[in-house]
Amino acid sequence: MKDMSNQPDRSTQIIRTSWIGIAANVLLAAFKAGVGIVASSVAIVMDAVNNLSDALSSVITIVGTKLSQRPADRKHPFGFGRIEYFSAIIIAVIVLSAGITSLIESVKKIFHPTEPSYTTVTLVVIVVAIAVKIMLGLFVKRKGTQLKSDALIASGSDALFDAIITLATLVSAGIMLLWNVSIDGYLGALISLVIIKAGIEMLASPVNELLGTSIPAELTSQIKQEVSEFEGVHGVYDLILHNYGPDVKIGSLHISVYDTMSAHDIHGLTRKISTQMFARHGIIMTVGVYAIATGENRMSELQTKVIQTLSAHQEIVQVHGFYYSERDKMLSVDVVPDISVHDDAALIAQLTAEIQPLVPEMDVVVVVDHNYSE
Repeated sequence: MKDMSNQPDRSTQIIRTSWIGIAANVLLAAFKAGVGIVASSVAIVMDAVNNLSDALSSVITIVGTKLSQRPADRKHPFGFGRIEYFSAIIIAVIVLSAGITSLIESVKKIFHPTEPSYTTVTLVVIVVAIAVKIMLGLFVKRKGTQLKSDALIASGSDALFDAIITLATLVSAGIMLLWNVSIDGYLGALISLVIIKAGIEMLASPVNELLGTSIPAELTSQIKQEVSEFEGVHGVYDLILHNYGPDVKIGSLHISVYDTMSAHDIHGLTRKISTQMFARHGIIMTVGVYAIATGENRMSELQTKVIQTLSAHQEIVQVHGFYYSERDKMLSVDVVPDISVHDDAALIAQLTAEIQPLVPEMDVVVVVDHNYSE
């Protein structure tokens, strides 16, 4: 059973960071509201209300993190860790919606430009808002990267984009006042497109996690290297990992061992491998076994011939899992084709036809494995 001792620490940090985001937005809203009331500015008071809505992404992150901590049950044996990805998707949609709304308003300003009017009070409010949002966005995004939280990263980006939009409005207003040139709509449209692009990218990360993204190449190499270093392991194949949230990974792989190894020794070896995989990577790993024929006998000769025959094909990347049984009258072997191969049935028929003459009295089974880790 997976030890979840690291999860509370990570979850606590995510929630604490989100509360900081909420506090910052509430304080900024209070500041704007106070200034707006003193200055009798409805616009500033309404902007204060908008800051309260900006805290929504932090609230979503907290709720998602809390729900993801629920213990596994019968219907969800791997827990609820993937809820974090849904939180990130919701926040990304909010960012995307903000970008689209900003683009629409910017296009309107291109065709119907308006002359900005800023007082000393509104300028002070804008500058303070920009500074707070930039600091908040950088902090939350950095914590999200450290904690591998897509929701925090998206929430931090949301705050940064708010600051960028406000800064762009301030810059365009300054240009308008100094040179009487209106670039508000054009600059807003450009920034809106950048936000929309970022929103799509933010959306892609959690969606890919839910769909089942590929294993990072560095982790693949590291796992195979570590398993290969165990005494008795003569090959590592068929590595597959499933992500059920940032803290839950389920995996499987096959190792090749000599057919002279006892069941007791194989049991011990696979137990050591799975224990190490969990300790080092937090992966609940299932280890399967392929037997390598040894000695001078028909099985060993066939193994060599079959592997040589299949490996001669340029489109075959790997050959493994050779199995031969005179009692069952069966010869079986696994092949990993190049990504350029799309017709598995045709490949199986071709390879079977080449191997069949070696064992005319037996059933030949060629299994096409697909590389899920490289």
